[in-house]
Formats: sequence, structure tokens, C-alpha cells
Amino acid sequence: MNFIEQLKHSSQLNRSLVCVGLDPDLGKLPECVRGEKYPLFAFNKAIVDATRDWAACYKPQAAYYAGQNADAELAMTIEYIHANSPDTPVILDVKRGDIGSTAAMYAREAFDRYGADAVTVNPYMGFDALQPFLERSDKGVFILCRTSNPHSGDLQNLVADGAPLFEHVAKLARDQWNANGNAALVVGATYPDELRRVRELCPTLPFLVPGVGAQGGDVGKVVRLGCDADGAGLVVNSSRGIIYASKGEDFAAAAGEAARKLRDQINSYR
Repeated sequence: MNFIEQLKHSSQLNRSLVCVGLDPDLGKLPECVRGEKYPLFAFNKAIVDATRDWAACYKPQAAYYAGQNADAELAMTIEYIHANSPDTPVILDVKRGDIGSTAAMYAREAFDRYGADAVTVNPYMGFDALQPFLERSDKGVFILCRTSNPHSGDLQNLVADGAPLFEHVAKLARDQWNANGNAALVVGATYPDELRRVRELCPTLPFLVPGVGAQGGDVGKVVRLGCDADGAGLVVNSSRGIIYASKGEDFAAAAGEAARKLRDQINSYR
């Protein structure tokens, strides 16, 4: 089963389009896990145990581990998910994009060192920066298209040949970069008109949709404008809204409840 099939299976199994973002900041963790030998892993383990019935996938952001000297805990987290929630794929959020030989090493890092099922990549340098990831036909590759951050339009909305840059990325992903059927797109919830347009251009590509919760994206609009013809075709990422639902000893139970509520909210619009 390749990543796209695995994600579809997981979504159907849990009736979920929720992607749980695992972005643990040591300074924000509950006191009850800070004293652990591996505090980020201890936190993630509890979150995974509490949310596995409501999640379609997990998305650890690599910077939260590299920036806290916790690469080992990232590897431990992905290994734990694969062992204890084997139907749930892992998207490693790295946003890589570099010359071909370097990109090949980044692909080895994500897929072989960490064992991720999919990655996020930056298309700014063109196809040769994406090719080493896309060549791994069993893995998923989420290409940044129209992102959720406030200044994303500085470049992504620039018009070239009569269309904004993000539309060119969407069409390249659809027509030229998807030879192995494993290309997908990152499209933010905070720009619903652009989300609608990308879905029009790419009716079958899977989307990773960040920007709900703390960033203010509207869940109803995401589902209405971003889902495919089958009422699926995307996963909605929530990080802070789930993992920091409580800062007390009940943090895991609170995270599970937050994930369940988001799943049910999304499903109410499908």
C-alpha cells in the first residue's frame, strides 16, 4: 500500500480528515512530562495514544526536534506511531527544496533515517529539487502551493503568464510532477478563495490544509471548498489546538477530546 492508499484507508477507518500536528515545545509541555528522560517523546506518546482513534494522520514538524536537540525523539515518535497505530501514516513536515544531489540526501533523511510516509517540500527551485522525493513512489510528497502564513502572497500571488504563481504550482503538480501518482499539495485554510481555485484545478490531488484553529481558518469553508467529489481528498491539520488543549496532567485526555471534536466538526460539513 503506497502513501496515498494508506491515507485513504486511515481516513475511512477512523471516519476522519484530521491531521494531528506533533510540534512539542519543551517550554509549553505540562510539568508532568518535563522531567522525563525523553520529554518530547513522552508527550508525543501520550498524545498519540489519546488521538489514534480520531486521526487520519500525524505530522511532526522537524524543526521542533532539530531546534531542541531532539532528533532521536523524532525518530522514536515516528517509530512509535508505526508500531502502535500502524494504519495511521506520518507526514514529516520539513519543507525541503534544494539542488538535486542535496535533495536526494534530504529524501534519504526523511524516508530512510526517520521512516516517514510522506514529506512536505518547497517547489521554488523547480522539479530537480522535488524529483528525489517524487521518485519514491510508495511515499507521499506534499508540495507547498498556497500556504497559510500572512505574507505568503508576497510571492505566491505574483502573476506570471496571466495566472498567480500558486496556480502554476498546482498545474505543474497535476500535469508534470505526478508521474508516480504520489504528488499532493499544501493549501492553507486561511485563504478560502485560493483553496477553491486549487481544487478546481486539481480535482483529485490530496491536500494538506493547515491554518485552522490558532490561525483562524474556517473549517466549514475548508470542507465545502477543498474536499473532492467524494467529500474527502484532504486532511485538516491542527497542532496547538489539539496538543495544548490542556497544560495539566489531563493533557492527553484533553487532546483526545479536541481531536474527536474536530473530526466531528469536519464530518458535519461533509
